[in-house]
Parts: sequence; structure tokens; C-alpha cells
Amino acid sequence: MLNEHILINVTPHETRVALVQHGAVQELHLERTATRGIVGNIYLGKVLRVLPGMQSAFIDIGMERAAFLHIADIWEFRQQQLAHKLANKTTQTQQTTPLPPIEKMIFEGQPLMVQVAKDPIGNKGARLTTQISLAGRVLVHLPQDPHIGVSQRIENDAEREALREKLTQMVPQNSGGFIVRTNAEDATDEEFLNDVRYLQARWQEVLLAAKTQSAPSLIYQDLDLCERVLRDLVGPNTHSIMVDCPKTLLKLQDFAERYTTEVMDKLKAFEGERPLFDLYSVEEEIQKALDKRVDLKSGGYLIIDQTEALTSIDVNTGGFIGTRNFEDTIYKTNLEAAQSIARQLRLR
Repeated sequence: MLNEHILINVTPHETRVALVQHGAVQELHLERTATRGIVGNIYLGKVLRVLPGMQSAFIDIGMERAAFLHIADIWEFRQQQLAHKLANKTTQTQQTTPLPPIEKMIFEGQPLMVQVAKDPIGNKGARLTTQISLAGRVLVHLPQDPHIGVSQRIENDAEREALREKLTQMVPQNSGGFIVRTNAEDATDEEFLNDVRYLQARWQEVLLAAKTQSAPSLIYQDLDLCERVLRDLVGPNTHSIMVDCPKTLLKLQDFAERYTTEVMDKLKAFEGERPLFDLYSVEEEIQKALDKRVDLKSGGYLIIDQTEALTSIDVNTGGFIGTRNFEDTIYKTNLEAAQSIARQLRLR
């Protein structure tokens, strides 16, 4: 049953997304233009300085402050370190060949593909890695690494092995590695294949940009909120995706045409006279999410109180007196509260 609607409200300063199921708002997402981070972005950087004493380097990625790269975050070094450990275990000898220092791996003026692992903070520049990863809906692509892995949060050994085997059979040879994300436990073969194709296409775009642009330059920007909606939120039960900004709609149609063609028909322009978020009382739900008190239909209510140490949720029967006895009243209030609390946690 197509009972889900996604509403995308865009202003110059922020983007808001509401997920509506059965006429009720279930999730709210917000992204502000001014505070959007750069984690996940890929740059063709230029090595400014190599610091042998710190086994680190400063990389120009075109921002106000130079970014920081430690030798432990260089992919080639990690691979050599792993091979080093395996060789030591095999030979069981204490005589080892020293790993190469950073000055033997990179040099000043060298163009270098890097990905941001941590946003800049204060006077510190961004933290970088040369191990590239691209996130999809159910998979993470590691184009430099042939490894097929499964998220540690999927704890069942049999299920982990089944997922690893399924993905191994799907992935073409010499096309890099993949990690199965936690939310892929119930993913279909089609979802896996769609993600493999999507991630490989994005990686080819990165490679092309790296060949045609000069350092320093941004060659891949992590998806914004609207694009992540098409990648992560849209499912078989989604009836429509309504967008109130023509420019954003065109951008999403282009994204869908290239990567998620199955959602093309669901993208709709909202042209109503009232604001988009007046539909399904979304603005009212946003206001409620800021309140301490949440009323239940039965007459009971929740008190959600946030402190530095914890967030407490108090369930009260309020004006609900039930029809049979006190225990029945409490039971029905708790059942209603359980559903409301789950929804409030998603909203807040």
C-alpha cells in the first residue's frame, strides 16, 4: 500500500524534509546551508609541507586553512602495516623490516586525492584520509580495497556469512570492495545491485574529475539532504515526493535519472497556495516537538524533559479514567505511550 509521502521544503537558508505515513508525520530532517559540514567530500589536494618529525603533512584543499594528514591515514601505509603484521605472525620472528616514513611516501607539491574524515574545528584544519569510501543506501564502497565486509552491528554469524556470500557473487571482479551496512539485513538482491551500480558510477565520476581538474579542487561533494532522501528514505511504499522549489526539483530529477530511475515518477512539484508544510500539519508537529508536554488521544500525556545527564519521559494517565479498572487504564495508557514515544524519538 502506497501510504507514505515525503515533503521537501527549501528556503535560501535551510532545507526541511518531513516523512508522512498514514497521514501522520513520522520523521523530520533539517539541514542548514551555513552549517553544512564537509566530511565525506573528496578533494584533489596539493601537498604543502611534509613534517617528518610528526609523520604528518599539511594539504591544500582550497580552503582557508590547510588540512592535516597523518601517516596512519594514508591507505598505502595501512596496507603495508597490515602485511607487516601478517608476515610477523607467519614467520614468528622479531626481525622486521621498518615501515617507510611519510617523507618516502609523499612529497611537497604532489597532487593527492584525499577525503575529509573530520570537519575543521577552531584554528585546526580538516582531518584527511587517502582511503576513499562512498556511502550508498545499503552498501559502502571501498574502491581501493577488494575486501567484502559486513557491518559489525550485524551480530548473527550465519547472517553475516550469507550477506557476504551474496554480495561476493554480485560484485564484478576488480571493481573494489564493499561493506554491507547495518540497515541491509532485509535488503533484496535488487537493492544490492542498484547500490553497486550507483556507487561504481559515482566512483567513475570521481576518477574523471581527478584527471580533468587541477589541484586544489573539490572533485566530489557528499550528498545534500535532498539527494540523501532519494537514496535513503524513498521505498516501495512511497507514493509521492513533493518539492516546493523548482530549482531543487530539477536537481533531484537529474539525480534520479542518473542513479535512481525508479523514483522519477514520484517526484512532484508542489504548487499549492498554502505553504507545503501546512499539509499534514507539519508545522504544528515541529512546534510540538519543541514542547515538553505531548498529549495522547486517550487523555493521557507524556512529559519529555531534557537535562545535561539524560532525557526523561514521564507517562501520565491525565484525564483518561478507563472503563474497567485501574490496571486496565494504566495498560492502555502505556500501549498508547509506547507508540507515541517511538514517534517522538524519531521526530526529536
